[in-house]
Amino acid sequence: MTRILSIDYGDKRIGLALSDILKIIAKPFDTIENKSNKFVIDTILKISIEKNVEKIIVGFPLTMKGKYSIQTQKVLDFINLFEENTAIPIIKYDERLSSIEAKKSLVKQGIKTGHNKGEVDKTAAAIFLQSYLDKNDSK
Repeated sequence: MTRILSIDYGDKRIGLALSDILKIIAKPFDTIENKSNKFVIDTILKISIEKNVEKIIVGFPLTMKGKYSIQTQKVLDFINLFEENTAIPIIKYDERLSSIEAKKSLVKQGIKTGHNKGEVDKTAAAIFLQSYLDKNDSK
């Protein structure tokens, strides 16, 4: 059985979330430090093999007006480099407001977000992965 992995790409940290094998539920998985593109790609490819990932969803940070920003271009550059290093399909997915939703969700659970930025990153990845799963017949 395969899973879907989502990536919330950031300059310092990268949040990861995984679907269950039925591709119904998304769960926060891990946060990795963005040391270098090579480190990030190697780590994600290793996880993809271990978790039998069939597809990768990358949060695409458009502005609220749907335009590209500096961060959008960084994510696009990362996706292009990543696609050169894997045969796993990579899909861009609108992640607008996912970090805000993640913070609200964590606060509701009694988790402080100030020192737990990694929790916010992987929760944001789970939020847009869940949205993807809900909208797409990926089963």
